[in-house]
Amino acid sequence: MAMLGALLALALPAQAATTYPLTLDNCGVAVTFPAAPRRVVTIKSTATELLLSLGLGDNIVGVGFQDGPLPEHLATDLPVLSEKLPSQEVALEAEPDFIYGGWESNFAADGAGERSTLARLGVATYVAPPACRSVQPPRLTFEALFAEIAEMGRIFDIEDTANALIAEQQAVLDDIDADRRGLTALWYSSGIKTPYVGAGNNAPAMIMQALGLANIYADVDDGWTSASWEAIVDANPDIIVLVDAVWNSAEQKKLLLAENPITSQLDAVIHQRYLIIPFPAAEAGIRNVPATADMAAQLARLDFAE
Repeated sequence: MAMLGALLALALPAQAATTYPLTLDNCGVAVTFPAAPRRVVTIKSTATELLLSLGLGDNIVGVGFQDGPLPEHLATDLPVLSEKLPSQEVALEAEPDFIYGGWESNFAADGAGERSTLARLGVATYVAPPACRSVQPPRLTFEALFAEIAEMGRIFDIEDTANALIAEQQAVLDDIDADRRGLTALWYSSGIKTPYVGAGNNAPAMIMQALGLANIYADVDDGWTSASWEAIVDANPDIIVLVDAVWNSAEQKKLLLAENPITSQLDAVIHQRYLIIPFPAAEAGIRNVPATADMAAQLARLDFAE
């Protein structure tokens, strides 16, 4: 796949160098970069993994709030500032000129610092666009994810590298065939008494649509939502997507579903019709495309003959 990406990149026109100062609108905030960032703090796995995928590991001076181990092809040692959200004081100790956050809520007075405060201190900030809340993002698409990659290419003056990565991801996406059996699905993220599930406008919706699955909570205009087991049983989805998190594994979810008197009667539970996705791949980011390809392969192996 790396060779395919390189060949596709050769077919793309060379990009002009970024002109600095570069000013971008990010979640309704004007962010100015006087030069390509050299010292970056990343918060959340989505931010860390995108920069690593662009070959920018040497620029990362600290990470916080990582959602799980790095995928094998990106594995490297990075300075961990905090297992959870680092405070402004801790983040600034790394002397960053750029903080890249996976959630807008990362930039709060009791978190890494408010964006306006950090700007006055000479630290540029960026929120992953699908995670904007002050400005409501449109329904997530793979094209929007690719636009974030392209924007990082502009920020770091590596547009050719960003375009090569986009081409590689697009090639993987193009090879995914949507299932045509008309299957319904539940995206089970977390929760025991009250399940937290994938809804209609973020990564779960985007991935399920690419797989050809009808999300039973597609009409909820949000990325995720609280649901009820009774409503889920009434919908009786053909498939259940299980998010595999360190703190709530897919195996724990399977056990819960099988032992709960209500959910144990679901066809998907009885016949073990599950798709598994790691938590860091379940949020909008660089892992979505390969995760969708992997889930398509899982889906193709499921037996509906019973």
